[in-house]
Amino acid sequence: MAALRRNDSRVIIHFDYDCFYASVLEAENPTLKSLPLAVQQKQIVVTCNYEARRRGLRKLQLIKEAKQICPEVVIILGEDLTKFRDVSKSLYGFLKGFTWSQKAERLGFDEVFLDVTDMIDYNLSLLNHHDLANSFFCLDRQDPTVGFQFDATSYCGPTYPQSTEISLLGTVTTDDHNLAQRLILGSHLAYYMRSRLENERGYTATVGISTSKLLSKLVGNVHKPNNQTTLIPPYSPKASVDEISNVDRFIDDHEIGKIPGIGFKSAQKIRSYILHREATFEPYTERDEKDQVKVRDVRLSQSMGPPKLLDILGGPGAARDIGVRTWGLLHGVDNSEVLEARSVPTQISIEDSYQGLQHFEDVKKQLQLLATSLIKRMRTDLIDEEDRDNAREDDGPRWIAHPRTLRLSTRRRSPKNADGSRDYSFTNNRISRSGPVPKYMFSLAESAEAVAEKLVDDCLVSMFRKLHPDKAFGELSLINVAVTNMVETAGDDKQSSGRDIGKMFKQQGSLASAAVETNQRDDEMHQGTASGNLPDAAVGTQVEDTAWEESDEEDVPSTQLCDVCGSHIPLFAFRAHALYHAAPDV
Repeated sequence: MAALRRNDSRVIIHFDYDCFYASVLEAENPTLKSLPLAVQQKQIVVTCNYEARRRGLRKLQLIKEAKQICPEVVIILGEDLTKFRDVSKSLYGFLKGFTWSQKAERLGFDEVFLDVTDMIDYNLSLLNHHDLANSFFCLDRQDPTVGFQFDATSYCGPTYPQSTEISLLGTVTTDDHNLAQRLILGSHLAYYMRSRLENERGYTATVGISTSKLLSKLVGNVHKPNNQTTLIPPYSPKASVDEISNVDRFIDDHEIGKIPGIGFKSAQKIRSYILHREATFEPYTERDEKDQVKVRDVRLSQSMGPPKLLDILGGPGAARDIGVRTWGLLHGVDNSEVLEARSVPTQISIEDSYQGLQHFEDVKKQLQLLATSLIKRMRTDLIDEEDRDNAREDDGPRWIAHPRTLRLSTRRRSPKNADGSRDYSFTNNRISRSGPVPKYMFSLAESAEAVAEKLVDDCLVSMFRKLHPDKAFGELSLINVAVTNMVETAGDDKQSSGRDIGKMFKQQGSLASAAVETNQRDDEMHQGTASGNLPDAAVGTQVEDTAWEESDEEDVPSTQLCDVCGSHIPLFAFRAHALYHAAPDV
């Protein structure tokens, strides 16, 4: 068995806003709080409030079925994500404001990870162990009066497993006692933040407290909604007794597909191995009890370990460490860092899914809608708000970053089987085209709709034609338009890469490496296409994986194609050329 080393020196808090879409609508119209409310996208209930759930509604239910179950349900269309995105950014900024390290990572619209280790360490050093019941948690190192009182002898809120004060601090090892004391502080900080979030912003959240992103996310689900749970020690089994740790006990009861980091395809392969047959359910569907496989079933399976998991999950396109990594996840090992807050997104991506687009005019209409949303998002996320408010009229607002690459991705709908059914499109591959971002995308003289129309006519139609040269391109189930390869512009902020020369060169190097890697993948793609085969990395790509990007030109052996400007550059000069694109505008 490979050594599993979990970093239990951290304290990580995971926030999951309760019924987020519905909560945003209720904040706009408080009368909705007492009514069964469902948010609709396409013909699906994407979320509903707890009043609706009490009456039998659930997420991912057909609208038609929801109306039959609860005729009085209030249904609000949630196709336009602008208001949800804006609230999400606001709440993220609110929670990030409590941290010292700025390690605040947003996952989707409704989840935030906070690494508060430095805050816990500092307050742990301030504890008066002769009077723990009357402790004070300091929120500002520069002002010792800013904070709140708490009882450091016991956890705040529920725990897993449910414990008493005596079992928490009386019969554990020294290491477990230290970890328990740190998690006690984390639980009180989480409660304080939850209370401030509800009282000042009007939103409730379900919260988990542990030592990793994986464990804090999972343990928060134990008590929902508007509650919190701390996963308590012991985190490691005792050598003297035949017992498993609380981590293993907690993880063991989860269905294999519920473990973050184990995708649907991997979970299906593991289920098939354990069940000795194919599992029949599909993603996001109600799972048949007979097809469920718990983590304990896998962990205790004969000869199970990293080598066996590599045999099960390995193959073309799989990571070489997939066996070790998955085995670690099954034991609650996740040492991934909570990323520091970014003022600039890595990319801006807009997409929509369809029952089947097969006519070019329909595609063009959707490109116009997606491009308009993309331009609006760029103006919201990439323009300095303070500069926009304070700038003179002749100056105009300042862009805090310029994306260099425009990308169009599509996905075909699965063909019909002989019986008229279709395979689930989750496993279908996306195909993509990339090109340089035209300068007029940064112009504010025209409306977003006008800029989008020009973008469609000048760029996106051409990129689509190259992706689908045949007029009968089949049925499309998804279109995505994105801008990537962000380069921050010069600014007064100390974090700005335009000001920090060391950071600028570091960014240039990483972007250059990414550009070289992208073009190497492009060459492989062309070689595979010419021979009628796709390279391993292009086979079986899942939705959560990076979309495959094709080159727009034919392969030229002595040159590399620049993904930014579309030029063929001699191999010996390509790195310098990539650095040229990576340099911020000054």
